[in-house]
Amino acid sequence: MSKETPVTAARPDSPIRTTGTDHITIWGSNEADTLAFYRDLLGMPVVLRQPNLDDPSQTHLFFDTGDGRILTVFVGDRASNRGPQRGGTGSVHHLCFSVAPEDFEDVAAALDDDGRNYNVFDRGIFFSLYTQDNNGLVIELSTDKYDIPDDRRGEVFAKAQELRVADGADYAKDDHLAAALEELGLDADPYDLPDAASGVGGVR
Repeated sequence: MSKETPVTAARPDSPIRTTGTDHITIWGSNEADTLAFYRDLLGMPVVLRQPNLDDPSQTHLFFDTGDGRILTVFVGDRASNRGPQRGGTGSVHHLCFSVAPEDFEDVAAALDDDGRNYNVFDRGIFFSLYTQDNNGLVIELSTDKYDIPDDRRGEVFAKAQELRVADGADYAKDDHLAAALEELGLDADPYDLPDAASGVGGVR
């Protein structure tokens, strides 16, 4: 991406204006393994189950990710594959779901209990844990580092970006985020999260 690309929370002058994320759909393996990960481990209820309307031989599962936004999965009679996903242009790198900061250590413990590997990183403007689903898709579970109002999140990130550039830093860090909150007049309290490395360059 060009360094000249403007980074701002302001809406662009475009012919279409999206209003949010409605749903994301992924190819799954089988229903049992998919339910075991997304429903039974991550706690996403199944809110709709019906045939895939484009291919009725498959089942289409709809999961509520926690805020009414939906993850849907096409499942059939396929074995799960915990191997790495194929990368490249057009591929999905990872899915990220938010978790409450007070639950972060319990999330890690639950993954331990389920025998899943994971990495925890301080990503500067948020805190993240990375694991994999039953098919090797990278799943990020992130939490904000401060109590940022949802309707001001983009504005805060854009201000942190502005401060990062002025600072000459490679990426937005905690001090940029804290300074952005202060400049925007947001009295957001920091959450108590464990220490972790940034993981820069360490996650595919």
